[in-house]
Amino acid sequence: LTTVGFLDKVWFSDNCMISVKLSNLSDVHLLFCYHMMPDLNLMISHFHAYLWVILFLCLCLREQNDVYEWARDHRVHHKYSETDADPHNATRGFFFAHIGWLLVRKHPDVIEKGKKLELADLRADKVVMFQRRHYKLSVLILCFLVPTLVPWYFWGESLAVAYFVPGLLRYAVVLNATWLVNSAAHIWGNRPYDKTINPRENPMVAFSAIGEGFHNYHHTFPFDYATSEFGWKFNITTAFIDLMCFLGLAKDCKKVSKELIMARIQRTGDGSDKSG
Repeated sequence: LTTVGFLDKVWFSDNCMISVKLSNLSDVHLLFCYHMMPDLNLMISHFHAYLWVILFLCLCLREQNDVYEWARDHRVHHKYSETDADPHNATRGFFFAHIGWLLVRKHPDVIEKGKKLELADLRADKVVMFQRRHYKLSVLILCFLVPTLVPWYFWGESLAVAYFVPGLLRYAVVLNATWLVNSAAHIWGNRPYDKTINPRENPMVAFSAIGEGFHNYHHTFPFDYATSEFGWKFNITTAFIDLMCFLGLAKDCKKVSKELIMARIQRTGDGSDKSG
């Protein structure tokens, strides 16, 4: 193939569209880490069993550690944010918060504080522990084999393009979109709710991570399932949860009142009117 022909093949094939759709679908894995935070109150108190299974499969599609590890690290991140006990401490710089934390051994404080967290709810969840036991095989199948074999089998795409576009390219793009929540959303943006903490409101991250860039709000009100005061604006994850509630697959969503939001803005905000 010529360079132009190759780019045409990559960017305008049905595979690329499929890869984007798979990436967006699998973004609901972020619900796990936000759901499982008893120290911060539950954002969503109940998930229907069928929805749990769907979300577990989506998490495997993204291959970003199993639910148990995701939830544990996220609890530590919230409780000890921007300290050495934070797994991806943004005060150590953009690169460390983005990917560097995955390339080095965890700081001793992360391990020490992590052991003190209450994780009994995770260990008692049979589906969580089943996924943890069989995670590697699940990831091999769902994150790499399925995105490669589906376009090859159903519409005759070459294995090479199917592997590198819906497989590896999708995986790389989705990983970096997620990592921006840890890095860019902790460094750049405004802080309308609490100017004393590092997490920011970053519209670019909200767009790329379909709703997870409203980070100053999320760290100020960690129990709010919507992670934003703006509803579905740049927030497909919130729309997904609302749809599941409408279908009866999730219930008891926690939401911050408008009065409490305005009071917090006036008390600790940086003076900016909007965050979205």
